[in-house]
Amino acid sequence: MELKDTIIELCALSSPSGFEGKAFERVQALLAPYADEIKTDAMGNLIATKRCGRPDAKMLMLDAHMDEIGLIVTGHEEGFLRFSAIGGVDQRMLPAREVKVLTDPPIFGVIDTLPVHTLTEDEMEKSIDADKLFIDVGLTQEEAEARVPLGTPVVYAGGVTELTENVLCGKSLDDRSCVAIALKTMEALSEAPLNVDLCCLISTQEELGTRGATVGAYNVAPDYAIALDVTFASTPDTKKGETMELRKGAAIGVGPNMHRALTQRLIDLAKTQDIPYQLEIMSGNTGTDGWPIQISREGVATLVVSLPIRCMHTPVETMDLADAENIVKLLTAFIPTLPADEGGKTNA
Repeated sequence: MELKDTIIELCALSSPSGFEGKAFERVQALLAPYADEIKTDAMGNLIATKRCGRPDAKMLMLDAHMDEIGLIVTGHEEGFLRFSAIGGVDQRMLPAREVKVLTDPPIFGVIDTLPVHTLTEDEMEKSIDADKLFIDVGLTQEEAEARVPLGTPVVYAGGVTELTENVLCGKSLDDRSCVAIALKTMEALSEAPLNVDLCCLISTQEELGTRGATVGAYNVAPDYAIALDVTFASTPDTKKGETMELRKGAAIGVGPNMHRALTQRLIDLAKTQDIPYQLEIMSGNTGTDGWPIQISREGVATLVVSLPIRCMHTPVETMDLADAENIVKLLTAFIPTLPADEGGKTNA
């Protein structure tokens, strides 16, 4: 399957943090042909490993998270659904938004909003707190209580559409785009001779504080790790120098969360092979799975490689396919260069 098709398919799945079952099932099926072993853990992480055949081989872990932001039903009121956020939901996006309520089968709803004619000027200038909003699913109180149990998750409706042939726009590109990149990398390296074992950790609950990767990294105990996530891409209203650019390749993280020698090796390879990249200076917590992975067990030599997207944590996240393809190219060139006898113990 082409990378674009995989991204579109994965983003159409409804799998908010803590409810990743649909994404897990599909990603497991896509990963299976390229792994010698597949297992899960109590957090619902998907762990797929390709063995290099060397005894006592070092382990490289490639990480991307499968969960997305969402909502959860907390009450019923006159047939409407009360809700709270799962993860970092932008409350400005909620009024008049179409959503999918993940009952069995799912039902569609809209988040209620007052007509502009009824608002004061002061109210029009303010975002509305989520706890003051409702989801309208067209049901009576009795029907809503019967069909929509408390604790039912909710996601934005829709998936990904093509703005142009290479520019994709929609929900959950954070981080299904990087899950697709990890899948494509595993496929590209499936027959390649490697000096290290390669583990693909597709983690859960990143949007609630990198919870899945914290457990997954402890389980896998890798020597090296590459955390794949999205990062902020520039728009006319962003500050120059604080965001990455679409169509300029992978954003390679530089900072204390990233292993310096390994980062430099990746940069040098990108230069040598003329693979587009840009540097993302990250002075502290990167907000990615790389943060807990780095300090798992005795410490892990960690890289953070990011895909620039616009409008993060909205239903209209936007990416350029060329950036994703260049990340796959960079990873498939880099991973075979890792030596068999060098761990990540020095950060010189």
